Amino acid sequence: MNELYNWNRNPLQKTAFEFLPLGCIKPSGWWSNQLRIQADGLSGHLPDFWEDLGPNSGWLGGTGESWERGPYYLDGMIPLAYLLNDAKLIDMVRKRVDWIIESQDDDGHFGPASLREWWAFCIALKALIQYQEISGDERVIPLMERFFRYMKRELPKNHMRDWAVVRWADTVYILIWLYNRNGDKDLLELAEMLRDYGYNWSYHFSDFAHTQKQSIAFPMKTHVVNNAMGIKNPCIRYQLTGYDEDREASWISIEMLDKYHGMASGVFTGDEHYAGKDPNQGTELCAVVDYMYSLEHLARTYGDSAFGDRLEKIAYNALPGTLSEDMWSHQYDQQANQVLCTIAKRNWTNNSDESNIFGVEPHYGCCTSNYHQGWPKLVAHSWMATSDDGIAAIAYGPCEVSAKVNNGTDVLLKVETWYPFSERIHITIEVSEKSHFPVLLRIPAWTVNPVVKVNGAEIEITSGTYARIEREWSNGDSIDMTFPMPLRAERRFNNSVTLSKGPIVFSLKIGERWEKIRGEEPHADYEVYPTTPWNYGLIIDPENPQAEVITKETGYSLFGPESAPIEIRVPAKRIPEWVIEDNSAGTLPVSPVSSSELEEIVTLIPYGCAKLRITEFPLIK
Repeated sequence: MNELYNWNRNPLQKTAFEFLPLGCIKPSGWWSNQLRIQADGLSGHLPDFWEDLGPNSGWLGGTGESWERGPYYLDGMIPLAYLLNDAKLIDMVRKRVDWIIESQDDDGHFGPASLREWWAFCIALKALIQYQEISGDERVIPLMERFFRYMKRELPKNHMRDWAVVRWADTVYILIWLYNRNGDKDLLELAEMLRDYGYNWSYHFSDFAHTQKQSIAFPMKTHVVNNAMGIKNPCIRYQLTGYDEDREASWISIEMLDKYHGMASGVFTGDEHYAGKDPNQGTELCAVVDYMYSLEHLARTYGDSAFGDRLEKIAYNALPGTLSEDMWSHQYDQQANQVLCTIAKRNWTNNSDESNIFGVEPHYGCCTSNYHQGWPKLVAHSWMATSDDGIAAIAYGPCEVSAKVNNGTDVLLKVETWYPFSERIHITIEVSEKSHFPVLLRIPAWTVNPVVKVNGAEIEITSGTYARIEREWSNGDSIDMTFPMPLRAERRFNNSVTLSKGPIVFSLKIGERWEKIRGEEPHADYEVYPTTPWNYGLIIDPENPQAEVITKETGYSLFGPESAPIEIRVPAKRIPEWVIEDNSAGTLPVSPVSSSELEEIVTLIPYGCAKLRITEFPLIK
């Protein structure tokens, strides 16, 4: 066991990997650019104009919003600020953290004086974990200890309610984090109390009853974000219980959500609740980033490469696909087949008419405050420590990873890549002295005939696993990986087809006309209208899909229709009877479909680049 990191103490179940402390992984290349775009967009400027995070916020001592939005924002801004080493953002973060720490009273309560709902405390503590790891602030752990003594006293009379009941595992993760540092078994007693009070997501997914679109508003167990958080619940339970049913439920949860509500971009529908597999249904942005965070926990707990595969699919499709290219606006709901983003009635379960416009606060402000965690935590959790003194790759992108291995040897891994827009990844290893330790490399399940070379010598590997390279490493050693990305066709709703290469899902490139409807630029609200046809079916063999692949030189930003780094061109025909219904693409025709229209060549771009798109295509007969 690598004792340089804080692994689960007895009697907790051991995890396969452990998160590296915030700051050990620094973004480079396009990852760095993407975080910079985020910081220069809404993330870095929201408090300047959004009242809920402004000077009157309850989380700054004011009389304004005093529940989840202040801590949600901090939970994403702490990693963003420190990964970029942005002095202005770090000062803003410290101001908010200082207020939280100084607000704690003698009983252990902290935050707005009126706050009694347990969920909001959890988000603030989750943010403070990251701050403590990067800053070493000695005030954080005593604050947590005092608060959890307060919580244990108060729970019998102030029971968990509503959101806290279904999101209890996030608080238990904090208790585990603290227990691994101070060994106080009272924390485990509190964790057991929360488990007993809380909703059992292991049973929910193992005996899954919600196989259809939901029509009842706000049962907590069908709410999309609760489920995105609930995906990590079985693995947190497993660390407490060691029960096989909790361990198995971690895989079953994804299987059930994919089977009955899964979307081509890797997420599942929820507008605001389970909505089936129709690509016109929506998915909330909060669910996207919280699903990613849950997958990071699953990868940490079990060490299964499949969780990294899914993490990348969501991060490189669903996340950028619901954000404007400059990250000054976002949607509340995204659709896989999205041909209009307008204020209009759609077939949502209970979301408003403006849920899929791009803006500051479409429909509801939870996503406005919460989505900031997506990109920074992907970077921060892309590599993890292994229990046998090594290091493991969870998700790939350009970065530098600083870690300690083999009882204290410093290692720096420099990851250079254009992945996922390229098949190649180059890693240079720098060590303070020659050292023997393992490097675990995730080999995606989708790749065919992958190649991994160490100092030019090829090693044997298998797709869908971790390749374990254990050897004595010297300064300057290199690893070169090539993950071929054959074009893949997946059959989806009404026998439609979706095309993918590697982790990238492709969508029809539709001309976009953005119309400002209110607000001040650059943080205005926009409707988006199509300027080119969208009702195409593909002429392609799903068993052996072929397409012309075009790679392009791109600039600073990547996730816009004109800046897409890769395109594919495929034959298609228009389907005239497929028209807009209820302000969305009409019911997806059951494939195969007849069309007497002329054959055309259409361009498909990455899902994340297309703000208007068709992703699940009819197949032309």
